[in-house]
Amino acid sequence: MSERATRTLRIERTFDAPAERVFEAWTSEEVLRRWFHVYPEWDTPTAEVDLQVGGEVRVVMRDPSDGAEYGARGHYTLIEPPRRLAMRWAFDDDPENVQTIELEFSERDGRTTVVMINSGISTEPRRESQDRGWNGCFDSLERALAHFS
Repeated sequence: MSERATRTLRIERTFDAPAERVFEAWTSEEVLRRWFHVYPEWDTPTAEVDLQVGGEVRVVMRDPSDGAEYGARGHYTLIEPPRRLAMRWAFDDDPENVQTIELEFSERDGRTTVVMINSGISTEPRRESQDRGWNGCFDSLERALAHFS
């Protein structure tokens, strides 16, 4: 196994919402703007979704303290609502590092567990940064689902 192949991030979180709602949170421009940012005080001025295989997804997060923006874009490779979603993904500051994001949504008793596998990450420091970033986004998703349920 190559060193790069070992740079994978796996996050599993359970949300108090049905799978359809959690899947929508990942695929709706309006809902993405509510949660797709690392810290609660940040915002998401750009969320664009063309929900079809080959369609593009684009997200930009903004730190209001200094106006810095952090963006990423991808192309959907799998869409199976409300159970699976996958995309090729690259951050604006590292566009040559095209990663794979795979999401699985499983519902039980009205609660949905999301398993995200983010693979193909270029460096270990980048993987650590993405671990913090994705976990912050998942925290924001939890707050958004509680508020908009």
